[in-house]
Amino acid sequence: MIKYSLLFWLERKFQLSNYQRKSWLTLSLLILLIGWSGCNQTTKTEASVAEEITVLRQPAEYDFQEAVWLIWPSVDHLADYSNEKVTLEIIDALVQKEQVIVSAANDTLLERARTNIPDEYLQREWVELVNIPSEEIWTRDMGPNFVELTNGQKAVVDFGFNAWGYTDSDDMDDYTIRMEKFDERVAKLRNLRLIQTDLISEGGNREVNGEGVQMGEEVVEKGRNPTMTLAEMEAEFRRVLGVEKVIWLKEGLVEDQHTFKGALQLEDGSSAYTAVTTNGHIDEFARFVNDSTIVLASVKPEDRNDPVGAENHRRMEENYAILKNATDQNGKPFRIMRMPLPPLVLEKMRPGDSVYDFISKLTYQDGSTFPVGEEVTVIAAASYLNFLITDEVVIGQKYYSDGMDKTIKARDQEAEEILKQLFPQRKIVMINALAVNFGGGGIHCITMNEPLIE
Repeated sequence: MIKYSLLFWLERKFQLSNYQRKSWLTLSLLILLIGWSGCNQTTKTEASVAEEITVLRQPAEYDFQEAVWLIWPSVDHLADYSNEKVTLEIIDALVQKEQVIVSAANDTLLERARTNIPDEYLQREWVELVNIPSEEIWTRDMGPNFVELTNGQKAVVDFGFNAWGYTDSDDMDDYTIRMEKFDERVAKLRNLRLIQTDLISEGGNREVNGEGVQMGEEVVEKGRNPTMTLAEMEAEFRRVLGVEKVIWLKEGLVEDQHTFKGALQLEDGSSAYTAVTTNGHIDEFARFVNDSTIVLASVKPEDRNDPVGAENHRRMEENYAILKNATDQNGKPFRIMRMPLPPLVLEKMRPGDSVYDFISKLTYQDGSTFPVGEEVTVIAAASYLNFLITDEVVIGQKYYSDGMDKTIKARDQEAEEILKQLFPQRKIVMINALAVNFGGGGIHCITMNEPLIE
């Protein structure tokens, strides 16, 4: 598209800020509209025009953005691990570079956000606060999926949501309903058209390159939509997201499997539970970094002695084989880069920790019984691929803190260097997101980018 090519050139040559880019785009579109209105000699009824409006595409995350959405945390997943701290660090990394919109589920949380976010951010309107009923912080999964329509306007796709498969979609509780309605409320707040679909799908399991190609993890989508074939799902993705091709990867990370499947066995013979995880979201292991490059997780040889690492290695190499045979929108092979996974990060959870209280009430498919009242080990949903891409900054995850194995520190540094190679024009900011990881997701999971469409 000409307007994006021109803006990309201007940005790289003159280092335009996000706000300058928006001004250029607005001026360009105004000139185009004036020219169109002077040349167009035909008229159509509003009804006929509306019938022709369809979804053009879902812009990629690395396309120009208008804002990043966050939900202010209502609870911590684990004692002494603050979700608010992670949220504030994300905001700090983005202010003056990206508009940040923070929603709060009620007046109490709205006031807490107002108190904790620096006054300057709010007064200068770098951060906007809005009140939208919700639960938890997983904006990527239950939040608005913004798309571009063929008339150049923006819309929101309203996917179904069943709490990642932990809730019966035919009998949703109030908790799930509030999350399911979140995207609809955003569309109403922004006065955007809402596109309905019965397809149950979370944003964390879809990666698009903005040019018609989508990646998804097959096990997750089949689990959410057991009565649909892959072909039927592809047809619906084509209708609501404008994609032309879907690449189905087989399985996600072991530490992302549904918690109710049972505890995982570790190298030393002990067991550990997953943290209310999604069963394999793609944003934990495979990401588009441009329209022809994919970064895929890999397991270091020294981590393959652990049964979790060994199985992750098998899965990632199977996915690598699929991607090697896949092609982009032009029929050309993708460039595939590899990103190591961090070593397993474990922590103890006890009654009173929100994740413990939730998983202690689950019915386990393997027939095991949760040791209610006893301390248990939980695996963090840790990955270097759960990063957020914005116009000027990429926010990645790191894990090392004093007292940890130095291997983790070295792995953090390796991941940061790879991100710098992948995004040479953007600043890389690494944040310790373990507070979020122990809830079953990461930085990408708690954010949602809103593309710039004018």
